[in-house]
Amino acid sequence: MSYFLAPSLLSADFLHLGKEVEMINNSEADWLHLDVMDGVFVPNISIGFPVMKQVAQIATKPLDAHLMIVDPQKFIPQFRDLGVNSLSVHYETCPHLHSTVQKIKEVGMKAGVVLNPHTPVELLIDILEELDMVLIMSVNPGFGGQQFIPHSYDKVRRLRKMIDERGLDTLIEVDGGINLERGKLMLEAGANVLVAGNSIFKAPDPLEMIRELKTKI
Repeated sequence: MSYFLAPSLLSADFLHLGKEVEMINNSEADWLHLDVMDGVFVPNISIGFPVMKQVAQIATKPLDAHLMIVDPQKFIPQFRDLGVNSLSVHYETCPHLHSTVQKIKEVGMKAGVVLNPHTPVELLIDILEELDMVLIMSVNPGFGGQQFIPHSYDKVRRLRKMIDERGLDTLIEVDGGINLERGKLMLEAGANVLVAGNSIFKAPDPLEMIRELKTKI
């Protein structure tokens, strides 16, 4: 089964961030996942552009940015300038979602839409053909290490059916509580991209955990 693994920098040791990024560079991971929070849409603040610029300068994996912020359309050019490969915005923050998606694609990035746990996948039916990726949150956004929400499996299955019925190649990304067991079940449900934070960065051997997430599920 072919899939992408994207370690989430949110769970890294920020006191030694450069070393953590180099660890990902030297791993079997496919992407590097950046969680950007503004303290408004979610009750937490994460990294800003000065930190992301430094990360982008040393990262060798494609950058996958997840914006948990209000008015994400204001910052599309800055993420393009950082060299971000894929940019995902929340359905819940974009009243003009189609326009935001088009702006992301116009500047050369892949466009994704994120759904909070309470937001049904069916709301994407009229924009699904425009999307490169849909990110399903399997925890409530804002903090790492939160409790996994089991109904996320069914949500991925429903989205997989919608994509397959339309003959699309839209990727399904899952973020929240992903470990070896849940990663396997998510892939079986139809996911293509696994975001993992604590299970990697809090592991005794992060490189070995990445290898297991890529080879044992």
